[in-house]
Amino acid sequence: MKILLILLFAPLIALALMYFVFPGRLVALGRALLRQRGRMVQKSVTVDGRDWPYLEGGGPAKPLLLLVHGFAGDKDNWSMIAPYLTRDYHVIAPDLPGFGENERNPDLAYDLGAQTARLKQFADTLGLDRPHVGGNSMGGWIALRYAIDYPGALASLILLNNAGVNGAIESDLQKQAANEDYNPLVLAGLEDADRLVGMVVHKPPYIPARLKPALYADALKYRDQLDGIFWVIANEGRDHPLNDRLGEVKAPTLIIWGRHDRLLDVSCVPVLEAGIAGSESHIFEHVGHVPMIEDPKATAAVIKAFIAKH
Repeated sequence: MKILLILLFAPLIALALMYFVFPGRLVALGRALLRQRGRMVQKSVTVDGRDWPYLEGGGPAKPLLLLVHGFAGDKDNWSMIAPYLTRDYHVIAPDLPGFGENERNPDLAYDLGAQTARLKQFADTLGLDRPHVGGNSMGGWIALRYAIDYPGALASLILLNNAGVNGAIESDLQKQAANEDYNPLVLAGLEDADRLVGMVVHKPPYIPARLKPALYADALKYRDQLDGIFWVIANEGRDHPLNDRLGEVKAPTLIIWGRHDRLLDVSCVPVLEAGIAGSESHIFEHVGHVPMIEDPKATAAVIKAFIAKH
């Protein structure tokens, strides 16, 4: 009986020990379990002399889905939605240069044209033949540029709350960053984390204080570099939005948005619909900026229904 009790409680004791003594290991365990649930495996490939880490899941014979994360995000932004996609698609989700486990070179150019060209090199290196290309936020902007710059290189375009276009209404982010003396998407410190999560997610989850140092370690370590990258893309979005180039998109296009997005206002949706011929849209009434995290099952269902037609 004593041995049975030990076997029953040992995992709980181990989790408690990690929480109180090794919270970083608990965060790493959670990340690993999410990948496992989504049948995603980490791999890497050398592209133009640079190591690109990426997650891959689903069989290679299935339709190919290339997913691009947003600003300050990484490949694991897609781990929540992966369980609903990898049964039907061959999913590839890389870390872009400047983010995640990719190279954090402050001397690289981080404008959207440069990042889009790098993503195309990554796809070519892996031999990805006309994938369905999807992206969230900055990653959606890159996906949109991909469709414009390489129109024959993708099967369809999936935009999730994408940056790169201006809607009729300024977002909270645009208002707060207007004077260029404050960056709402860069952490001032751990005490600032709840504010940032509240901007991104409509219904923020509770995050224990003990886990925050591990969860936000990279955001704080690379704070200055992230700040620099943010202003490069923010200024490009202000000075050179893609509103007038949307007619160049020829790929079938799906637009997904969260009604409560505080970073990129939902008024961008009619702009995209009017500019991209034949595009279709879906607005979630209960989410904010990251539908694939806030409601992964419903977001996957919309994506799957769209891809089935293309």
